[in-house]
Amino acid sequence: MGGAGIADVGSDPIITRLVKEDKVPWYSKPNLRYLYFMLFPTCMGIELTSGFDSQMINALQILVQWQNFFGNPQGGLKGIIAAAYSLGAICSLPFIGIINDKFGRLGMYIFARFMLGFGIPTCIVSASSLIGELSYPKERPVMTSLFNVSYFVGQILAAAICFGTNSIANDYGWKIPSWLQMCPSLVQVGLIFFVPESPRWLITKDRSDDAFDILATYHAEGDRESEFVKAEFAQMKTTIELEMQLSNVSWMDLFKTAGMRRRSLVTCMLGLFTQWSGNTLISYYLSDLLNMIGRRESSFKQSINVAIACWNLVCGTLASMAVLRFKRRHMYLACTCSLLTVYVFWTICMQQAMKGVETGVPNTAANGGVLFFIFAYAPAYNLGYNALTYTYMVEIWPFAERSHGIAFFQLFGRLAGFFTTFVNPIGLLNVGWKYLISYCCFLAYEIAFVWFMFPETHGRTLEELAFLFEDKALADQAVNAVEKVIGRGHEDNTSRKSADVEVKRLDI
Repeated sequence: MGGAGIADVGSDPIITRLVKEDKVPWYSKPNLRYLYFMLFPTCMGIELTSGFDSQMINALQILVQWQNFFGNPQGGLKGIIAAAYSLGAICSLPFIGIINDKFGRLGMYIFARFMLGFGIPTCIVSASSLIGELSYPKERPVMTSLFNVSYFVGQILAAAICFGTNSIANDYGWKIPSWLQMCPSLVQVGLIFFVPESPRWLITKDRSDDAFDILATYHAEGDRESEFVKAEFAQMKTTIELEMQLSNVSWMDLFKTAGMRRRSLVTCMLGLFTQWSGNTLISYYLSDLLNMIGRRESSFKQSINVAIACWNLVCGTLASMAVLRFKRRHMYLACTCSLLTVYVFWTICMQQAMKGVETGVPNTAANGGVLFFIFAYAPAYNLGYNALTYTYMVEIWPFAERSHGIAFFQLFGRLAGFFTTFVNPIGLLNVGWKYLISYCCFLAYEIAFVWFMFPETHGRTLEELAFLFEDKALADQAVNAVEKVIGRGHEDNTSRKSADVEVKRLDI
């Protein structure tokens, strides 16, 4: 594979090999099962809330009651109404890393739920980090991938509620969905107290005993003598100590070394890619797109909106299940190439459909093509930019800079989202189908950037990836700490088996 290469940090992935020996599924482990069930409504519920809020403005624009109440806004005014949510989110980003590292993932989460517009990025950063840092290594990629998928659950709820209130003739048709926005947050605030704190954060606060207890409880079902937990804790503690020696835990660390600059470049580009790949057209301006091909019926738009949300959930879930089977770079390249293909054919169909509307002779085939490619967009986008986004961010950033790194991603994602959400209605109004060509051009650039710059991170634990771009000697120190705990020599760990632990070489 050209350009970025694979996740070969040169050190022995002992923990990964130990994890692969564990054949007991998560649902057969009561403590781990409880943890995952609590993470779903709380941490993953953050993206549900985000999906609900984002879909709300799309669904409300379809309601005639909303259009009449706000004077049927168009162009720039419509853009700023939709983009104001992202603008509020941008304002909170400079403070996220500082607050998360001082008060912990859990403490910041509780506070942030009371300030949705200002707090949603803080919640996303803390929740995605908490999921990645609490999950058992075997399920971690799937759990962090499902984090983004829960966005579509919120989309479905918002779309379905607006579809149900579509028949209400007065202003309650749009006020009821708006009021219901508070419900997910109330559920999350009520349940977050049952979720443990990140063991990695506890280590940084000299609470190693508490961190070990959490690992033993959820990764070994309460067995404090577990060889795996002892090894995992040793690797975690050593890696974090090395990271803290090299880091000031500040924004400047993101640009301090060549490795950190590489991470920052990949992060800011991924933030742009998640919002500049044409997804905001469908997410916020589906009504306008359907108007452009002559489909103006409110009930038809609402049904398409609900169907897209459901289809996204199916595609996102399936893509999340694939993260254990396929390498990250392969999935991102398949995603970007598929998106470009979809957008090229969608642009062609849109041109023909609009031509039919202008001549008064509807082009049924082109209209069907537009709808087909709107739906085809979902599996293409979900394959990479939904399923892998937070999995990848958690993997490429070491603990000391993880909060700042994900906040950096959020910054560029929110800026890109604000820009595209504001500009989209202006572009559609002024140049029509030609506006889609701009996305085709940017998607071509995305393919090139992913090929040359995205590193491979598949098949390693977070600590094994902590020094992905740094000196191999640092990674070896963490390996030596693990070897001391499990009593193995580094020189003969390629094929040895024992009654307790069978060690196999991981093929990256």
